[in-house]
Amino acid sequence: MAGYRTYQPGSYDEMMRTFKWEVPERYNLAVDTVDKHEPSGTAMLWEDWNGNERTVTFGDMKDMSNRIANVLVGLGIRKGDRVAVLLPSLPETAAAFIAVYKTGAILLSLSQLYGDDSITHRLADSQARLLITDGNNRGRLEGMRDRVESLERIVVVNAGNALVGDDIDLDDAMPDASGSFDVADTAADDPAQLYYSSGTTGQAKGILHAHRYLLGHNEYELCHDVRADEVFHSTGEWAWIAGIVPGLLGPWRYGVPVAVFQRKGGYDPEQTLYILEKYKVGNLFSTPTALRATMEVKDPESRFKMNLRIACSAGEPLNPEVIRWSEEHLGIPILDYYGLTESYPLCGNFPTVEVRPGSMGLPLPGWNVSILDPETEEVLPVGEKGEICLESRTNPHYPIGYWNRPEDSDDVFGGPWFHTKDAARMDEDGYVWYEGRADDVIISAGYRIGPFEVESSLIELPEVLEAAAVASPDPKRGNIVKAFVRVAPGTETSEELVRRMQEHVRTSYSSYAYPREIEFVDDLPKTLTGKIRRIELREAEIERKKGNPPD
Repeated sequence: MAGYRTYQPGSYDEMMRTFKWEVPERYNLAVDTVDKHEPSGTAMLWEDWNGNERTVTFGDMKDMSNRIANVLVGLGIRKGDRVAVLLPSLPETAAAFIAVYKTGAILLSLSQLYGDDSITHRLADSQARLLITDGNNRGRLEGMRDRVESLERIVVVNAGNALVGDDIDLDDAMPDASGSFDVADTAADDPAQLYYSSGTTGQAKGILHAHRYLLGHNEYELCHDVRADEVFHSTGEWAWIAGIVPGLLGPWRYGVPVAVFQRKGGYDPEQTLYILEKYKVGNLFSTPTALRATMEVKDPESRFKMNLRIACSAGEPLNPEVIRWSEEHLGIPILDYYGLTESYPLCGNFPTVEVRPGSMGLPLPGWNVSILDPETEEVLPVGEKGEICLESRTNPHYPIGYWNRPEDSDDVFGGPWFHTKDAARMDEDGYVWYEGRADDVIISAGYRIGPFEVESSLIELPEVLEAAAVASPDPKRGNIVKAFVRVAPGTETSEELVRRMQEHVRTSYSSYAYPREIEFVDDLPKTLTGKIRRIELREAEIERKKGNPPD
């Protein structure tokens, strides 16, 4: 362990003064997270909702990922190709991720919560050549293959009777593949990971990260203070950066074993508490929404014997009440940190520094963060509301750019500052306090939801003439998606129509992004050029919820 960590939490001034980035010229994620470790060391303690259990060592993970890498290369995958993975949280899923990095290809991780249109868009836009999935998801992909010209082969794990045409059964192919593999010689700047993130206009854009992006996650040393003899658990899904990094890559870089729970359905706080107790988890990453759900569990400290030392949270603003609850019932505060798919963590809290409930903490060492006037890019005075901005290209997490969007990449990443579109203020001691989004992106339960995509899905229905989706405050999820809908003449509005609209968004766009509230309106506020003014609707929702909070 001593050889894997460079820094320890200390006073803020000391951490800022002594920290510096060290990025080697040649670097591969797979080597740094799996191959370098002692083969007998525990990598994963896995369990599913049926009580099935597996213990996976780093040697097992190296062997599995080598075999999958050989299967991929045998199917023609080469450096720079895009390989998509649509799987639940299985050990084989993690091995597939590592295998893609080993080949030098680019990993596109997909969520099972995505609707069919969202999956198709990501496969087509990334020009993925190969997709790894399982028997449960194979059926929903058949109609997509004709719409994704680049997709050559589908590889299936736990296939059952779901194989179609020239599909490859991964369970049959792995035993015949070699357990040895020559990892691609990759530069730290070579592309490794493609995440898709939604914005205010258009469909989700791919954000391309280099192998070096993991080196930017210094929160595992300074916030989580990870230890190799302590189990780490994350509640996030392995489709987004805040799922893959805390769930696998971040702890594994330091040889820390992870406890993984494969859920059957949605998040269940009692299942999480069960995992924390059973596997003696000492270090936890979760989201504010999951933690708020856990607050509803009665007397957790008397029902579950937990051994938590550190708990961190990110993805959305963390309520001060959650921190107070955690101190009372778990015996520790929740350490909040902040960032985006493009770059994180910009700010965070540390176990050795005062936590101020409601604040996102202080800029992390090595992250040059300022509160700017978004128009002039001037640094604003203490206490004045502005935009959180990161000095461009000053840390290894900085993205290569948007996938196949050079103009957008230059516009967003080419200047002296990366603009987060998040409003905040900084107090006299440097603590950053979140003040909301400066654009129309909806952050709900930690998910980043594009209003355009929700609206586009609704407008596909013949009954809908116009739609506007905005964030509406919610005590459990932070925000929910609310849609204002203008229907076609002669359309009867009803609860049945609302349910049909919701289900359409769930199946075509995403099951986490459907509008939980729909309000039918005669008109929508617009600018002189005809653009819907979502800000008016959003501000009206904030005021409405203040005066009439939901039950």
